[in-house]
Amino acid sequence: MPPLSATLDRFEPSAISQIFNLAVKLKEEGRAIADFSTGEPDFDTPDHIKRAAQEAIDRGDTKYTSVDGTTAMKEAVAAKFKRDNKLDYAADQIFVHSGAKPLLADIFRTMLNPGDEVIVPAPCWPSHPGAVLAAGGNPVYVTAGVASGYRMSADQLEAAITPRTRCFVLCSPSNPTGAAYGAEDLEAFAEVLLKHPNIWIVTDDLYEHIVFDEFPFATIASVAPPLYERTITVNGVSKAYAMTGWRIGFAGVPKPFMAGLMKLCSQATGNPSSMGQAAAIAALQGPQDFLHARAHAYEHRRDAALMVLNQLEGLTCSMPEGAFYLFPDCSKLYGCKTPGGLVLGNSSDFCRYLLEDWNVATVPGAAFQADDCFRISIAVADDEVNRGCDLIRQACSALT
Repeated sequence: MPPLSATLDRFEPSAISQIFNLAVKLKEEGRAIADFSTGEPDFDTPDHIKRAAQEAIDRGDTKYTSVDGTTAMKEAVAAKFKRDNKLDYAADQIFVHSGAKPLLADIFRTMLNPGDEVIVPAPCWPSHPGAVLAAGGNPVYVTAGVASGYRMSADQLEAAITPRTRCFVLCSPSNPTGAAYGAEDLEAFAEVLLKHPNIWIVTDDLYEHIVFDEFPFATIASVAPPLYERTITVNGVSKAYAMTGWRIGFAGVPKPFMAGLMKLCSQATGNPSSMGQAAAIAALQGPQDFLHARAHAYEHRRDAALMVLNQLEGLTCSMPEGAFYLFPDCSKLYGCKTPGGLVLGNSSDFCRYLLEDWNVATVPGAAFQADDCFRISIAVADDEVNRGCDLIRQACSALT
């Protein structure tokens, strides 16, 4: 067979997708899996958003759009940034894509030359470093553990910068930890970044509307206006509006960067779905009050899960400020033996034990550059949170 690209050797397939596929297979075999593996809201897409897509189909809005989205969609996004983030982006600074994940990948492909470095706070969502590697760059991980609430410091950021640093990527609230950075944290990062004018900032704000305990969400281009011209503010409708399958992401983009992104995507990706854009417009322009109610539901699930997990010997779990994940440290269980005789040596062993012996699907922390931990998604029904956490309790109790 002719050879494949050597770039494929630079990164691993998504561990989250692998766990998801295995959980689906086990469900099809009849096992009652408590599925904590996937970052997908269990809520349905609101009806007014569905209707907008149906109406778009009925009126024939099923054709190509501009590479960067329809004018109406771009105007809706610009209004959202103004309303929610106090950020002024003109319509010609808005790029709409088929989901935030491919948008991030194309941003890195537009930005990076081979060997360029991207600073990635760890634990991290695997697709941030994966997309960097696929674009020829090198992720530089800056690790923060459970003791700091998984939040890196400005001093750590400064220490990681080298002459090859081309970008700093920040996800707040974080997947996988739920850790969020407030305005003061972002101001401290800005003080560092202002000393280095050749570094782009990419901020992944997908969990903006899922924050707890009245945590005040902040984004760096708003907090530090001098960084506006080199910050790419990425967001989308998938998490807050329960629209994962609609595949619409968007970004506010500095004008010089916009031209390069347009050039790349004109050849590589075409345009986002016309019906998806119609639905996303309805999401951004329609009622927003349900967002708080849904965030409160996730907060209730967080509290219920933490009540169980932090009582278990061998687990330590910090309290996330947002998103819908918990990221317990399970490293104190390494060296323990399962009833089947497996000696736990890492997060993959522990997650395999939970799935195979106790029907609980979680994701190993190794996938997120944090092998001491594992990820639980609480984007499931309350009863399922309670059932799954009780199974984890039983699984930990059965170890010797």
